[in-house]
Amino acid sequence: MGDHGGMPEHTADGRYVVIDGRRWRATDPDIPEDVAARLRSLLMSARRDVGTAKRAGDAEAEQQARDRVHAAKVALGERGTPWWEQTAAQRRRRWEGVLPDA
Repeated sequence: MGDHGGMPEHTADGRYVVIDGRRWRATDPDIPEDVAARLRSLLMSARRDVGTAKRAGDAEAEQQARDRVHAAKVALGERGTPWWEQTAAQRRRRWEGVLPDA
C-alpha cells in the first residue's frame, strides 16, 4: 500500500505508483524537477477550482477546471500516450505544451 506521507510505492518497472492498493501511472521521471513542481502546482490549482465551481453550481467553470486538470496530468505523463512509448523529444514537447517557458 502507498504511503501518503512520503514517496508512494512504485511498481518494479517504475511506470506506476501504488496508492491504497490501486495502481496509477507514475509521473514521467524525465521531467526536470522544477518543471514537474510547476506542473503539480497547476494541477492542484485546477483541482481546487473544480471544487469551487462544483460548490457554486457553475458547470461551465467546472468543465474548464477539469480540462486544466486533464492538461496538467497529460503534461506530467500520467494520462495520454504512456511516457515510456514516447521519444525524448515527444516527452519534452508534451510538458512544454503546457509550460512554454519550461
